[in-house]
Amino acid sequence: MSFGELLFGKRLKSDEEQTEQLSTVSGIPVVGLDALASAAYGPEAALTVLLVLGNSGSGYITPISGFIIVLLMLVALSYRQTIPAYPQGGGSFTVAKENLGVLPGLLAGTALCIDYVLNVAVATSAGVAALVSAVPQLFPYTLHFCLGILALLVIVNLRGVRSAGLLLLIPTYLFIACLGVTIILGLVKVALAQGHPVPVRPPPKIPAAINAAGLWLLIHAFASGCTALTGVEAVSNAVPIFREPSTVRARRTLTAIMTVLALLLAGIAALVHAYGISATPPGQAGYESILSQLVNAVLGRGFFYYVSISAILAVLLLSANTSFTDFPRVCRLLALDAFLPAEFAHRGRRLVYSSGIILLGFFSGILLITFGGITDRLIPLFAVGAFSAFTLSQLGMVFHWKRSEEKHARRSMFLNGVGAVATGVTLIIITVAKFTEGAWLVILVMPLLLMAFIRIHRYHERIEHELEEVSGPLDTDDIPAPIVVVPMKRLTRVTRKALRVALSFGGDVYAVQIVAEEVNTEDLTAQWRALVEEPARKSGHAVPKLVVLKSQYREFFGPLLQHINRLSAQHRKRPIAVVIPELVEKRWYNFLFRHRATLLKELILLRGGPQVLVINAPWYLGRRDRFEG
Repeated sequence: MSFGELLFGKRLKSDEEQTEQLSTVSGIPVVGLDALASAAYGPEAALTVLLVLGNSGSGYITPISGFIIVLLMLVALSYRQTIPAYPQGGGSFTVAKENLGVLPGLLAGTALCIDYVLNVAVATSAGVAALVSAVPQLFPYTLHFCLGILALLVIVNLRGVRSAGLLLLIPTYLFIACLGVTIILGLVKVALAQGHPVPVRPPPKIPAAINAAGLWLLIHAFASGCTALTGVEAVSNAVPIFREPSTVRARRTLTAIMTVLALLLAGIAALVHAYGISATPPGQAGYESILSQLVNAVLGRGFFYYVSISAILAVLLLSANTSFTDFPRVCRLLALDAFLPAEFAHRGRRLVYSSGIILLGFFSGILLITFGGITDRLIPLFAVGAFSAFTLSQLGMVFHWKRSEEKHARRSMFLNGVGAVATGVTLIIITVAKFTEGAWLVILVMPLLLMAFIRIHRYHERIEHELEEVSGPLDTDDIPAPIVVVPMKRLTRVTRKALRVALSFGGDVYAVQIVAEEVNTEDLTAQWRALVEEPARKSGHAVPKLVVLKSQYREFFGPLLQHINRLSAQHRKRPIAVVIPELVEKRWYNFLFRHRATLLKELILLRGGPQVLVINAPWYLGRRDRFEG
């Protein structure tokens, strides 16, 4: 087994795709982990804003969570309708494009891409925050852990959807079980204590309230808490990864995810209020997450606490996987419409869209490095993209139902209309509330990314126009023989092979020797006749001409390119074929030997023009070559 197979798994055939598809049970971890994990950082984001209220802040989390849960249900119901209407996947991008037009669709795709990148950064940093809550000594290594987990997720997802599902299965259901037990036992204790339970392990002391809660502060907290809705659209984007009947399984999965998330959010809000739990300043020593405080308060710091924190940590760290499932699929749809290079539409060795996975990992890593892996610094950037996509999707579904003749079309249109208004208003709130804290960056990036997609599309259109098929038979009249150029420093085995290849073309052959001080070359003029000209003449080939160029500035590429351009200008009706001698070592360090030949090829392609052709003449180290001269 090669190292590649060990790391990424064996290649899968196209007809093995069914083995990689998911059931409802395995689908919940793969496409629902982002949404479920937001129960950990959504309420915490809202409570962090309420820190200025001191010990009275936790009293406002229940109504805020109530509004968030209502919004969650509206969005979930909308996407339940989207799944059977658009079973090919694509979610917001597909719905907006087909019902509102290409530009709104592209805007939705842009919003989704930004949201998925931010989700990876936020989820990874939140997971590491949970880790340093349990082990404060690890706080200085926050960023290192973030990047390590990100690399693991990239590798696992390159191995395929099924591998990711197996990795996520146990942590996801353990997370749900642990939080479920904590919430149920906590609510029982609250009921038995008539609303005033005594915590087993008291949460950190909170200063007395010194500020009153203003409307703007509560709106700000609501905007932060709405990060709990990210990931809701994931199922509708990934319908094709489910086994048949895929739409039925996808709707079941979405319903299960949203029901569990709503119950978790409601339970956490109730217990936070009952136990007087508040956020601790993020990014500082002594930080402890809300869920850590909650489990401590209900059950203490025993065996169950460490199991729960381990499950929370694993889910938070791995919740970014939802983006690794959906981001490449959105990129695929963009590529199919020529808004991204075609490589993003091609599946890799494990039937996943590898280019999208690698791109997502790269940009998420940049974000983590830029913001130091601190969740609270990334949260203000979050949710703008998600709610932009929600709003465009639901608005698109309104137009979809307007044209539909289905029995319940009017009811569905009303539901999507209400959802569009709700998410649109929430988007405005989030944008205004978070603008100065970093949301301006997302608002700036969105049009720039949109413009980039449009430029790529225009580039593809230009290529298609220039390469369009020509009717009629191939024109084979008056094909001129090429002028062949062989660049060289010395007459080695590699250049001898290149000369033999050049002679096989039958045209004029020029051996161009660059004499430069740093490459330690010797002028071949005196030896050329005996070594090359006479053997070529005897065998009936055209005699290769030697051109020796003295490089005054000790460079190789410049004089050679100038000579090729001169030949092009002198022989405008003949192709110029450059045969590049290239040393090849079949080892991982091959790039050490090939960089000069690769660079020369790229320079010729960029500067040579349409008249110039490039031909490689490789010499394999350690192997006999029948073309050796």
